Amino acid sequence: MLRFAVMLAVAFTLAPIVAAAQTGKVWRIGYLLLPPLAEKQSPERQAFLQGLREVGYNEGSNIVIEYRSAAWNRELLADLAAELVDRKVDVILAAGPQAALAAREATKTVPIVVIAEVDLVEIGLVATLSRPGSNVTGFSGTFPELAGKRLELLREAVPRLSSVTVIWNPSNPATASEWKMTQAAARTLGITLASVEVRGAEDFTAALSKMSQRPPAAVVMISDTVTTIYRQILADFAVKNRIPTIMASRSFPELGGLMSYGPTIADLFRRAATQVDKVLRGAKPGDLPVERPTKFDLVINVKTAKALGLTIPQTLLLRADQIIE
Repeated sequence: MLRFAVMLAVAFTLAPIVAAAQTGKVWRIGYLLLPPLAEKQSPERQAFLQGLREVGYNEGSNIVIEYRSAAWNRELLADLAAELVDRKVDVILAAGPQAALAAREATKTVPIVVIAEVDLVEIGLVATLSRPGSNVTGFSGTFPELAGKRLELLREAVPRLSSVTVIWNPSNPATASEWKMTQAAARTLGITLASVEVRGAEDFTAALSKMSQRPPAAVVMISDTVTTIYRQILADFAVKNRIPTIMASRSFPELGGLMSYGPTIADLFRRAATQVDKVLRGAKPGDLPVERPTKFDLVINVKTAKALGLTIPQTLLLRADQIIE
């Protein structure tokens, strides 16, 4: 009886792999994004590939991934999306709102799984989150209401903080909402804000050049497709210039930034693999609810705090979900 139970458990575990092997089908997945596709895999890309492996898919075995990057040139996204459709991909993973809109414009039939820090209903990609009703589903991760919390956390880490520089992308509706929330929180806390608008590499380089001449007391960088690509650069710059920083992305303190508070975007990419699997098994994207993050983590890099000359209050450390030492 025990032997039978073990065999049954193994059978269920191997079911996705066995099914793929039996059909001999090699699935083609399109991966569309606005930022450059770095030689070193980003945490998000690593998480997606890990998620695919967890549900039985491996590159070179039963899947082929067609990567297409616009390298910050938004005008290229439409052609790249059309190219993926011409390549007859079975599903498109669209990373970011711009890629999602380009993919939707290119096809109304190829399934699209989106990961975007915007409201997918607001930008017209789906009818409702519970019943998308089109060829689009995925993850919607906009939480502008957390902006005030990040400012509060920064003030706790730097008790006499009175001014903060905010780096954000004004072309993203979600980050525009978060900027407004940050302004409201700043008025309540008595903090003066300086706005730095970043739409691409040139803006970010100019911002760092200006900040190096007169380092701000602290920096909040609002996460989106554009700004997230610069998290490592900001983390290094901030340590060098002794600037406390916070972002939504958990990977920011992992890369040397001071703090983060928000959903784990890499985890959304890992979970997206499950939606891709459902689509490849025949589910209609319009019937798959758009998912939203439900857990928000506070991560503090105390090694970075020491480098900045900061002593993080014990009350704040006790609330952290992860402390990096």
